[in-house]
Amino acid sequence: MDEILLDAEERMEKAITSLERDFGKLRTGRASTSLVDNIIVDYYGTPTPIKQMSSVSIPDSRSITIQPWDKAAFGLIEKAIINSDLGLNPMNDGRVIRINIPMLTEERRKELVKVAKKYVEEAKVAVRNVRRDANEQIKKLEKSKDVTEDESRQGQDEVQKLTDAYVAKADERGTAKEAEIMAI
Repeated sequence: MDEILLDAEERMEKAITSLERDFGKLRTGRASTSLVDNIIVDYYGTPTPIKQMSSVSIPDSRSITIQPWDKAAFGLIEKAIINSDLGLNPMNDGRVIRINIPMLTEERRKELVKVAKKYVEEAKVAVRNVRRDANEQIKKLEKSKDVTEDESRQGQDEVQKLTDAYVAKADERGTAKEAEIMAI
């Protein structure tokens, strides 16, 4: 029973971690290296993340600089950034690639809030799926007479408490992200 609960808690925590990672991809008007973390460059036929082929830094709150280690990669990185769905315009001065983060319009902020809510909902669904799996495992233990009916019910109550806590965490993170997006 304890193993089932520990496994469920671990998997629910992973859902929240995944939510945080998804939030890192959302552009909030402030520069963050996580914006370009998931951009993949076709580097000599090999899909390579930008952070593995250059140093990425934040010189100020409105821009990102990318300094490729290989001069031949400048064009490839620029092309990958332009083709990404972030809507960023890289500027290449021959030494570094600069990305200026434009201010977000009200309309764009509302779109980002919708995307954030979708991420929160996906995290909640993941948490609920973990709950379902854990409850099924507990019911199997009860059917095989490894635990009593009372222990089964108690285990399911514990799983529900975990679920409620992690759904609340997802909502909390979502509300914070929404406030961050809407802040000017």
